[in-house]
Amino acid sequence: MDQKRLIAAIALSIGILLLFDLWNRPAREAERQRAEQARIAQQAATPAPAVPVPAAPAATGTAAAPAEASAQAAPRGPEQRVGVENPRLAGTLNLRGARLDDLVLTQHRETVDRNSPPVRLLAPRSNPHPYFAQWGWTAADGTTRVPDQDTDWTAEGGPLAPGRAVTLRWDNGQGQEFRIQLELDADYMVTARQVVVNRGAAPVQVLPWARIRRETTPQVAGFYILHEGFVGVLDGRLVEWTYKDAKSEAEKRRGAAFETESAGGWAGFTDKYWLAALTPVDQSTRVRTAYRHVGDGGQDRWQVDMAAPAALTVAPGGEGALATRLYAGSKEVSLLDGYSDRYGIADFDKAIDFGWFYFLTKPFFHVLHFLGTATGNFGVAILLFTLGLKILFFPLANKAYKSMARMKTMAPKMTEIRERYKDDPAKAQQEMMALYRTEKINPASGCLPILIQIPVFFALYKVLFVTIEMRHAPFFGWIRDLSAMDPTNLFNLFGLLPFDPMQISNLLHMPVWAILMGITMFLQFKLNPTPPDPIQAKIFAWMPLIFTFMLASFPAGLVIYWTWNNLLSIAQQYWIMRLDRERQVKAGTYVAPPKPAKAKKG
Repeated sequence: MDQKRLIAAIALSIGILLLFDLWNRPAREAERQRAEQARIAQQAATPAPAVPVPAAPAATGTAAAPAEASAQAAPRGPEQRVGVENPRLAGTLNLRGARLDDLVLTQHRETVDRNSPPVRLLAPRSNPHPYFAQWGWTAADGTTRVPDQDTDWTAEGGPLAPGRAVTLRWDNGQGQEFRIQLELDADYMVTARQVVVNRGAAPVQVLPWARIRRETTPQVAGFYILHEGFVGVLDGRLVEWTYKDAKSEAEKRRGAAFETESAGGWAGFTDKYWLAALTPVDQSTRVRTAYRHVGDGGQDRWQVDMAAPAALTVAPGGEGALATRLYAGSKEVSLLDGYSDRYGIADFDKAIDFGWFYFLTKPFFHVLHFLGTATGNFGVAILLFTLGLKILFFPLANKAYKSMARMKTMAPKMTEIRERYKDDPAKAQQEMMALYRTEKINPASGCLPILIQIPVFFALYKVLFVTIEMRHAPFFGWIRDLSAMDPTNLFNLFGLLPFDPMQISNLLHMPVWAILMGITMFLQFKLNPTPPDPIQAKIFAWMPLIFTFMLASFPAGLVIYWTWNNLLSIAQQYWIMRLDRERQVKAGTYVAPPKPAKAKKG
């Protein structure tokens, strides 16, 4: 019977492991594909053929920015561009169509290799993955000539840089002049003021808009805990849509997947570490914001647009304007918080997916960031942070470990009760509870350290997984990126064999830090009292191995945290058990734990 139970426990353990691998495999594969696509796009020596530019349909007085749908004639000549530069950005502004479609983040690399190309955020239509911001107008009266996708603007000033504004001008030949005044700060914020000046004899009605557009579907990581897609805070509410859900909703509604009017707010596209978002300059300004999907020739295109809620009527001699800001850069916590405070942008930090444990995750980030900055190493910051948590919860953990120590010493009495009443489980349970009361033992207290650790684990996982400050942060030795998995692998003898076992299965990854974590977890479990139920005991015996395989591909920083936490727990638990044993010896109540019985054959 014992052998059958052991086989059942092993089968259950392997089943858990395989289910976890099956659940996590698509996300890992998507992450590898996205990294490969980014590398190929960055290293492409020649531009791809331009994607056909759809024409904007005529709009009514309350329509939002156009979602392009049909092909436009080929460009008339070479596109003219104006440089864009600051300490953190480099790129160009396309004067044809007033598009910011060429932008790289000079302080971020694709990989930890210092020679790897910088991260490209925005890309022109000649790129395999076009992604750009654009400013324009719709003729709400149906007669005013407005700039379109093929309009060549005239630029004054340049390059666009901090303290050096650029003004784009275009005259429609009907008495109206359109202007876009652009300013760039030292980080990632572009301010755009769209102005139409009416020098004609009659009033005109135009609808100014700004938009961010993706001409292809980006490769998302596919992790349940990470949102990628449409994101924004409108009317004080976080509005998130995945690409899949937005497409489904847009097809069902035959229009925008989501559309609302609000005072202020912000909206855009979020990737794991990058953000492109629009927000009105004056947060009291009412705007109409929409998330759109357009199917064009079998190609999915995505758009976030922000427009005035109604057409502007511009009297002769007057002018109408809409001022917006574009954030295009990395999702740095301090930077988003700074913009939120400076410009009154509500909950701008929610562009970072801190998740359900926001109340823990963000404070954890600030503590880790402070310690990492102070020590110069985020890995050391994790060690210090874990030590601080141990000290903070020391009294609570002590109580739990004392109860666990008492249960371990009471094991002989508990075994005696089970043997005495093996034919009467109810009586055995009654006597066991009486023993707990007499010895002042709480059998559930052993779960307390684990219950405390669960929210800490997930909050720290979030910090390591979603914050760019942890991206490419090194530790010591071979750990060059705490947000990525430990690259070493037992199954190719830590690099001695020239092949990648993970090409066969994601389970074939067993790095050094995961092995150390498994060893420390095994030692910690040995200090705990053996569960009375044989099946439960066997499952617990296999848990270190299961967790070792499950966490092997997690971010290295998280595995380092778990290993270090186990070591601190072992030291604390051993110290408490030793003190309790000395106390019992002095009191003459100490009973040596029984030696483990040998399994019977058959």
